[in-house]
Amino acid sequence: MLTALMIGPRAARAQQKAMPVIGFLAGASPGAFPPFVAGFYQGLSEAGYAEGQNLVIEYRWAEGRFDRLRALVADLVDRKVDVILAVGGVSALAAKAGTSTIPIVFVVGRDPVEFRLVDSLSRPGGNLTGFNDLLIELTPKRLELLSELVSQVGAIAMLINPTNSNAARVTTDLQEAARAKGVRLQILKASTEAEIDAAFPSSNSKPARSSWAPTPSSKAGASSWWR
Repeated sequence: MLTALMIGPRAARAQQKAMPVIGFLAGASPGAFPPFVAGFYQGLSEAGYAEGQNLVIEYRWAEGRFDRLRALVADLVDRKVDVILAVGGVSALAAKAGTSTIPIVFVVGRDPVEFRLVDSLSRPGGNLTGFNDLLIELTPKRLELLSELVSQVGAIAMLINPTNSNAARVTTDLQEAARAKGVRLQILKASTEAEIDAAFPSSNSKPARSSWAPTPSSKAGASSWWR
């Protein structure tokens, strides 16, 4: 998808730029994305692209500070990138608000129509296209599986970044799933590293058995533990 979108701009501006440029926009920090970036590189390689050889990638990380996204998008627009890869709903919305001409490919964890990114799934319209990885929709199912896998669980605590746009929906969905399974759920909120450290249980509590991040664009993400 990305490579197809790059062909047109690259041909039209061959005189100005030696290589096409992808703007990679994410609301989190680089440390949260190694598997995603590895898959990104693999996909580019399969399409015949290699960073530094026939492609330039401009990375922009908000590091959990979503208020920075607008400026990061403006920077990519000024850089005249050929296409923007926006990871996460907040990043995608910022990219959409920042340009109506540069193609945007988004990866989001909720319905892009509900999120007002596109007009419809069959006809997105505008300069955006992408896909929903169902991350948000599957979060309640993960809680169900966790409660079944850890049979001794008495309570599950979810750590979530309240500044993430999906926080309210994730919280509601998890509370409903917990009631259905008869599991006590505690929602803890943190949006900075210091708040994350303060939110985790004390050293005399039992350690976590599993964790997941229902909002990948958040710095805090989310974790769970049992006790």
